[in-house]
Amino acid sequence: MGIEIERRFLVENEDWKSQVILSEDFSQAYLNSKVDEWSTRVRIVDNKKSYMTLKSSLNVLTNYEFEYSIPLQDAIELIKLSKYTIKKTRYQLMINQKIWVVDIFDGSNSSLKIAEIELNSESEEIQVPSWCGQEITGMKSLSNASLAKTPISLVSLKDRLKVG
Repeated sequence: MGIEIERRFLVENEDWKSQVILSEDFSQAYLNSKVDEWSTRVRIVDNKKSYMTLKSSLNVLTNYEFEYSIPLQDAIELIKLSKYTIKKTRYQLMINQKIWVVDIFDGSNSSLKIAEIELNSESEEIQVPSWCGQEITGMKSLSNASLAKTPISLVSLKDRLKVG
């Protein structure tokens, strides 16, 4: 079964940049609009690889996640057909033998920077880097699916944090 356990944080400054080991450009589209149900995501990475992902929340830290490679041309067409899209650059960092990612959003979400770390278990302890700010784990209003439907330029970060 596909399970993803992750924690997410707002990024407060640029101190993470010196630790980047890889960057990738993502184009994503969501084929359904209800954030509280299963999301169906199409993702293109660096205009070379493409995936279809089914994702649903199990609890605050854990999601069901099933991801499948799909033909690039199919992904391009599906993204064109979707009303709900985002673009971002994902940076990978190695910190304390763990992979962290920082997503820098583009377009109408360009003021947003989010750090994530995938965990092996819900009880795994981590050292949160100093450049991480408020934890936003489980805040559906800041999920990629929600940001695709309602960009940060339409609802401020402050207001999104209120609804949590």
